[in-house]
Amino acid sequence: MSKATGKPTAHTGSPEPHAADSHDLIRVQGARENNLKDVSVDLPKRRLTVFTGVSGSGKSSLVFGTVAAESQRLINETYSAFVQGFMPALARPEVDVLEGLTTAIIVDQERMGANSRSTVGTATDANAMLRIVFSRLGEPSAGPAFHYSFNQPAGACPRCEGMGSVTDIDLTQLYDASKSLAEGAITIPGYTPDGWLVRVFASSGFLDPDKPIRDYTETELHDFLHHEQTKVKVDNMSLTYEGLVPKVQKSFLSKDRDALQPHIRAFVDRAVTFTACPDCGGSRLNEAARASQVGGINIADACAMQISDLAAWVRGLRDPSVAPLLATLQQTLDSFVEIGLGYLSLDRPSGTLSGGEAQRTKMIRHLGSSLTDTTYVFDEPTTGLHPHDIQRMNQLLLRLRDKGNTVLVVEHKPEAIAIADHVVDLGPGAGTAGGSVCFEGTVEGLRASGTLTGRHLDDRAALKDSVRKPTGALEIRGAHAHNLRDVDVDIPLGVLTVVTGVAGSGKSSLVHQSIPGRQGVVSIDQGAIRGSRRSNPATYTGLLDPIRKAFAKANGVKPALFSANSEGACPHCKGNGVIYTDLAMMAGVATTCEECEGKRFQASVLDHHLGGRDISEVLAMPVAEAEEFFRAGEARVPAAHAILHRLADVGLGYLSLGQPLTTLSGGERQRLKLATHMAEKGGVYVLDEPTTGLHLADVEQLLGLLDRLVDSGKSVIVIEHHQAVMAHADWIIDLGPGAGHDGGRIVFEGTPADLVAARSTLTGEHLAEYVGA
Repeated sequence: MSKATGKPTAHTGSPEPHAADSHDLIRVQGARENNLKDVSVDLPKRRLTVFTGVSGSGKSSLVFGTVAAESQRLINETYSAFVQGFMPALARPEVDVLEGLTTAIIVDQERMGANSRSTVGTATDANAMLRIVFSRLGEPSAGPAFHYSFNQPAGACPRCEGMGSVTDIDLTQLYDASKSLAEGAITIPGYTPDGWLVRVFASSGFLDPDKPIRDYTETELHDFLHHEQTKVKVDNMSLTYEGLVPKVQKSFLSKDRDALQPHIRAFVDRAVTFTACPDCGGSRLNEAARASQVGGINIADACAMQISDLAAWVRGLRDPSVAPLLATLQQTLDSFVEIGLGYLSLDRPSGTLSGGEAQRTKMIRHLGSSLTDTTYVFDEPTTGLHPHDIQRMNQLLLRLRDKGNTVLVVEHKPEAIAIADHVVDLGPGAGTAGGSVCFEGTVEGLRASGTLTGRHLDDRAALKDSVRKPTGALEIRGAHAHNLRDVDVDIPLGVLTVVTGVAGSGKSSLVHQSIPGRQGVVSIDQGAIRGSRRSNPATYTGLLDPIRKAFAKANGVKPALFSANSEGACPHCKGNGVIYTDLAMMAGVATTCEECEGKRFQASVLDHHLGGRDISEVLAMPVAEAEEFFRAGEARVPAAHAILHRLADVGLGYLSLGQPLTTLSGGERQRLKLATHMAEKGGVYVLDEPTTGLHLADVEQLLGLLDRLVDSGKSVIVIEHHQAVMAHADWIIDLGPGAGHDGGRIVFEGTPADLVAARSTLTGEHLAEYVGA
């Protein structure tokens, strides 16, 4: 139902729900989470609703923080009192009325579980179905389906226990043989002489804590390094003793390397070498599972195939006994190809997927689900997608809806907004300037509404009249990382170069494997920013230092008082602002500290002011407001103002200074890194999809920033799918023609105008359509 018109919204497919029937609506009244200002909306069920608005306008607060959060809370309440005793009491979202909720499934861009046993195949139903096919058709049969699983003892290679690789540990990196346990012989991170981990060794009775390791007898050395698990008494407590080598293997090597903290990862890289298991060749499976074949292919071969090839192979299988199963498996594999992930293989570790790839993989899992009348919540599903792939993503979203589900999508791309049955546009601005519904209705209604999103919905960047001339070239010769086929290319310097191509064509492999590490190159990606959940834009950019000094000077006290990580911290929450409840096997939960009410500081610290504000109020300011605050008058701090100006310049004016870095999107993290690096002397900037998370109205600001960087003498290389950035480039390098083994080649080099004129590639066709050529 449109507030703007009072008429039912347009849609495709099944009949429109009647507004009077509350069973067909999710009704939100008086939502006040974060910056929402008493928002009331009626969301039609079994329809596709897209939420639009600038970054920070309140989209996520409404969709994730209100609708999805309350659904999750109500589901938790259905568990038994015993189970609920292990779970935190989730706070009810700040909202007056929420009616008509169904089970919400969040399909976000969080990286998939970094468990080294998790692959693309195990994370979807594809592996399970493939195992059944081989258990029925495989010759000779290895047994039931679980005999084909590397995560089951019956199917796993006994040598590597289904890991696919064996490890060789450099013992010199584990201990210093010249020292005793009491002197700190163990050099593994976390093993301090007075800590519990070492006390178990020292008090076990197997070892002399004051004897240097080099003087151990053969038996002592075996007990120290390889002893199997056994119970020992330490300080009248029964604890488990285990040799150092198996302890390291369980603590560090069972986890995905990328999930480890930086200092632990550095230790693992020093101490451990991983090689493909010589018994199974890295396939993870035992001999019986590897020997079983269907049409000359074993299950390890099938999982190693590019999914698009595997789909073709499955299509060729004919057997009435498994026909329905083959049809379902075929549909799942075809979905991978449709969604632009046909270049992956089922044995690809899930922890290596990008945020966009992870989200699309989760989506495939849900497409095969038997659940209906469920609410699916998506966070910018077009991230990382070429225009060619967005059309296919749209079809899958519509398929989810047509199964009888409610689909809620937070999105910026006009191609994705276009398929909505219903649109909710939030704004008008970001942060405190947002949080209101500016429009609710059809896509056509949005176009005519005059809101910021409506005005920019049909924006099209024009090709530039003239392009800059290069001042030199960055040579790449014989690039062969991943699917690249000995690529030779010269990337022009002194200009804006855009590297493009469909997802999986080899763009990131070409740029990230060949350019970073060279002198003067600053590579800025969307990866997580190193730092704890205490880190925020103010600490990351160095902004907090001049602010603390200004507060200290104005009040005649020490700067350390104005750090929530130092003397000024609230003693109850240790300056976190929240109390973290660790739920072991489930995701931990944070609740606001009752002592400081989330402000992170001791009450006495908040008695000190600068320009009429205390430190917690300053950290709660959005960048744009803080830039004005520190510009002049009593609170004038030139060093802080310069950093804030750069943050505003990269489109982060809506971010609050104290927002935890863990809550930022990939695009926000990248722009934060860019703002920090802009003060450096680097000559070549490499950016990876900087438009991620940007509203249509902000893309123009980003293009202006890229122009200023190039005009100041920098060379800018951008991996990008957004046609506005392509059109604005001085030079385009297009990879393809397809993804995976169908890509990895340069299919075009030249100006955007030449690419449009040639229309010889998928990118050329979409860019020509975009600029109206």
